Amino acid sequence: MADMGQASTSGQDGEEIDIITLQEMYRKFVTECPSGVLFLHEFKRFFKIDPTGEASEYAENMFRAFDKNGDDTIDFLEFVAALNIAFRGSLEHRLRWSFKVYDKDGNGYIDRSELMEIVESIVKIQQSCRSNPECQALTVEEICGRILKVVDADGDGQITLEEFIEGAQRDEWVKNMLKLDMNPYAWILQQRRKSSHF
Repeated sequence: MADMGQASTSGQDGEEIDIITLQEMYRKFVTECPSGVLFLHEFKRFFKIDPTGEASEYAENMFRAFDKNGDDTIDFLEFVAALNIAFRGSLEHRLRWSFKVYDKDGNGYIDRSELMEIVESIVKIQQSCRSNPECQALTVEEICGRILKVVDADGDGQITLEEFIEGAQRDEWVKNMLKLDMNPYAWILQQRRKSSHF
């Protein structure tokens, strides 16, 4: 877990990397998207995602969170806003963004099936790149159970935004699961390293 978080450490070096990466992303968007919008299939192509690979479902959830107005496209302003939060936002802003990734149906809370779906995507990605051995030792069910135990304060099986933020701040392991694995920072950098175009 710690490795994924170190990519976004505070301090001058970390900030310079963030700014350079953001600038590259902006340039790539303008170059590759002259129409000014990205559809889902273009979003996957933009990040070099195999449509049938382990990252495909996670990319779809990220796309939905980038798409602030829900029109099934990402325009340049949505792209810039999401990346600024992902790379440079405060803990609370990142958690709010991550909550959108988890809340697939957008109803304002996360139920167990939504939680399991996202955690399963993350575990698949981690297994494919052999990151986070601690997480690989647990099943998806165990990871979700641990998150729910800490985050679902009233035990109703549904996680509200407030519970999500408070729970992440209460437990370091859960915070890392919610903030780092769901935050696209490490994922974007991984895709960037895979691609010679970044």
